[in-house]
Amino acid sequence: MAGKHMMVVAIDFGTTYSGYAFSKRSDFEKDPLKISAIQPCTSNQKYYNSLKTPTTLLLDKTGKFIAFGYDAELQYTNIVLDGTQNNYLYFERFKMSLHNNTELNKSMLLEDILKNKFPAIQVFSLSIKALKDDLEATLEKQGIDVKSGEIKWVLTVPAIWSDSAKQFMREAAILGGLSDKMLRIALEPEAASLFCQHLPLKKLVGASKGFDVSEPGTKYMVIDLGGGTADITVHEKLKGNKLKELFKASGGACGGTSVDKKFYASLIRIFGGPMLFKLQKKKTYAYMDLMKEFESTKRVVKSGIADDSKVNFTIPYVALNELCIEYHDQKLEDVLQESTLGDDIVGFADKLRIKASYFKSLFGNTIEEIVQHIKNILEKPEAKDVSKLLLVGGFSECSLIQEAVKKAFPDKRMIIPEEAGLAVLKGAVIFGHQPDSISSRIMRFSYGVRITPDFDESIHKKDKKIMIKGKPHCADVFSPFLKAGSEVPVNHKVVEAYTTTRPFQDSMPVIIYYTEDESPMYVTDEGCQKLGVLDVKVPAPSADDHHVAVQYVFGDTELHMIAVEVQSKTPCSAKFNLI
Repeated sequence: MAGKHMMVVAIDFGTTYSGYAFSKRSDFEKDPLKISAIQPCTSNQKYYNSLKTPTTLLLDKTGKFIAFGYDAELQYTNIVLDGTQNNYLYFERFKMSLHNNTELNKSMLLEDILKNKFPAIQVFSLSIKALKDDLEATLEKQGIDVKSGEIKWVLTVPAIWSDSAKQFMREAAILGGLSDKMLRIALEPEAASLFCQHLPLKKLVGASKGFDVSEPGTKYMVIDLGGGTADITVHEKLKGNKLKELFKASGGACGGTSVDKKFYASLIRIFGGPMLFKLQKKKTYAYMDLMKEFESTKRVVKSGIADDSKVNFTIPYVALNELCIEYHDQKLEDVLQESTLGDDIVGFADKLRIKASYFKSLFGNTIEEIVQHIKNILEKPEAKDVSKLLLVGGFSECSLIQEAVKKAFPDKRMIIPEEAGLAVLKGAVIFGHQPDSISSRIMRFSYGVRITPDFDESIHKKDKKIMIKGKPHCADVFSPFLKAGSEVPVNHKVVEAYTTTRPFQDSMPVIIYYTEDESPMYVTDEGCQKLGVLDVKVPAPSADDHHVAVQYVFGDTELHMIAVEVQSKTPCSAKFNLI
């Protein structure tokens, strides 16, 4: 792709919000921060101060695209008010369906807000296409003449995602109209780190005078807190605008939506599951309003608020009151008062008033998990010189999170860039222009194949003993060709040789396994999983044995491979089916 693109367009596909940003190559060469970001899918209406739009998709019952983002929210609200929601499919916050999913495949189904099922690959691809179409309309309005083949696309994913989840996103993007050859996958914390390299000191809140994260030799932790995940890595700044990963990406499902789940659990304690489901299914507009109000309140509540004060936000009183009378034969205020949370949550007119101590407790487990992830990494030898914590992502803008991190790590300097919620998006544009900015990465997984070596009673389990041609062999042995924790430069090549097992064999399926364990013994060990099948086509099959060399390329954001028949040096068609 080098030298062919005229523009880079990045799509930050988030759990809660998504958006795109772009810059011309000519502009980037003069000013890397000259990046345009426009709020997509809004029908020319301005919502909040964000330059993103909700990750929500509206389809008709047949799967035909209707709207995405704020447009989808607005249209679906009207549909529900008209009582025709059973004729539509409405999806929200579906990105997390790919997180830690070991059963990813192209036939996987997603449930919409009313529990209707639809192919996940189409939900993702139609959403990406909506952002792509909106971008192209924006460029046309601005009079920017650029052909589709001149655009390099960058799609963001969490660094903690599996190779299968990354391939799923790539396949969805291709179905959505993005060119496979002009598409790069960017890891979210890396993109944010690159963005902060270019920011002036005054734009980095918490950075000391004479210091910023672009100083060679600086070692810092990137803590990317989004809607779905906390995605954490450790970088060292090198000379020549390069970054080096010091510790493998880690984290978990402790983003902003984990707080929403706590709030939802509180609503079930108060109203009961059947009433909440009725609110979602029959009065969906009210449910959406309720959760949007909580989202807004969650973002602005201050860490210094007194425990005995109240956090107030507007609720859909009429809808909730009607359901309270239907299900509990009481008014909303009475249901709230008599619930087990009556001392913490009360109703007043169209307001829900939550005691600040209880509201902050909704963040408790999430904050503890984030802090524990950071502690675990800081205890590693690779992070012993880290003294700066760089917080990015929309959830990092929450003052409760900031205060908790500052309190837990008083000896570390916490740095938050302006536009922390856009750091990943704009950094992905920079990554598109400079994909070689990361010089090396730490492998999260060990990769290997299953072999059946001669049985050795001193090291092998007895129940793994099998007989092959009258000789004892050991089944299911994991043979690694790259180990977790290895520092790997970009484009690091590992060559493995394979041989046909029968005459006239025309294809060679190579099953690849992976695990977070550095040295598993067997492919059946806990945590060791099948990654996918590398299907290698053998050129000119014959009765003779054919030897194929497969070159695996590590160190990039995705796993790549090339296969060549050894005897003839003929390239082989090889496709890695991860999903």
